[in-house]
Amino acid sequence: MPDSTTVVVRVPATSANLGPGFDSLGLALGLYDEVTAALSGESTQVEVTGEGEGELDLGDGHLVVRAMRAAFGRMGVEQPPGVRLRCHNRIPHARGLGSSSAAICAGLLAARALAGDASGAAAFPDEEVFALATELEGHPDNVAPCLAGGLTIAWSDQEGIARMVKLTPHAAIRPVAFIPAHRLSTDVARGYLPKDVPHADASANAGRAALLVAAMTTRPETPVLLAATEDRLHQRYRAPAMPQTASLVKRLRAIGVPAVVSGAGPTILAFPTPEAQDSIASEVGIDWHIQPLDVDTDGARVQFPETR
Repeated sequence: MPDSTTVVVRVPATSANLGPGFDSLGLALGLYDEVTAALSGESTQVEVTGEGEGELDLGDGHLVVRAMRAAFGRMGVEQPPGVRLRCHNRIPHARGLGSSSAAICAGLLAARALAGDASGAAAFPDEEVFALATELEGHPDNVAPCLAGGLTIAWSDQEGIARMVKLTPHAAIRPVAFIPAHRLSTDVARGYLPKDVPHADASANAGRAALLVAAMTTRPETPVLLAATEDRLHQRYRAPAMPQTASLVKRLRAIGVPAVVSGAGPTILAFPTPEAQDSIASEVGIDWHIQPLDVDTDGARVQFPETR
């Protein structure tokens, strides 16, 4: 492979679960990391600006590099001696907004493009990119919307292969993220989940998840969204790990604002009406960064600098 080609990959933030859709539903958000990648005949060099600057591994241990090498291996392509990366990160880390999924997807797509298969038509088709991304991340609910954009439903088939479908959210869906300063790792948050849940709770979540798909695509009225975002499977169990998040979700929902824990938290994703956005400030306080976001409908995008 030549070491002179440079590729730029833009990947969106994502919010998984959306309340009842545990490990299945995901939404792509208009907040992006950008990775510029090239192959190198020398050692790996990584430059990070923005989120994670001064914290992340700047060599082969960087998650984007690890994903790239996994992709080269899956494609049967010779591993380059090194890669050069410039990562500009806007997605907050360990906040439940899919930063690790974004890094994995960026690495896989960069490797595919640098191997000469940016279209995905031959050695590494889109469905295999998704499958490997799910394998590396451990669950599909963030990588699906990161790759495809929009609202996604992900599952594993009888052979354990990750699958997804993409839906287009209604234009009235305008998410707002409430991002705290503190972090919470997904592994820690998952450690609070019970091995078993009551049948009634599972049944309730199944109904709410189905309703949420309808609410997000065709019925975005606040009463429908409020009912559709109810959860019994994970949020209450994780509350001890993020008491401020749990408290704010409860307060927002009490005043009629559909609000959920974003992914494993501690960020909150809410769907307030434009009229309600001013009134919710009094419920939030100064400890939260409030960030209105667009829904990303494109997903990850690969470009070569000369075509940008």
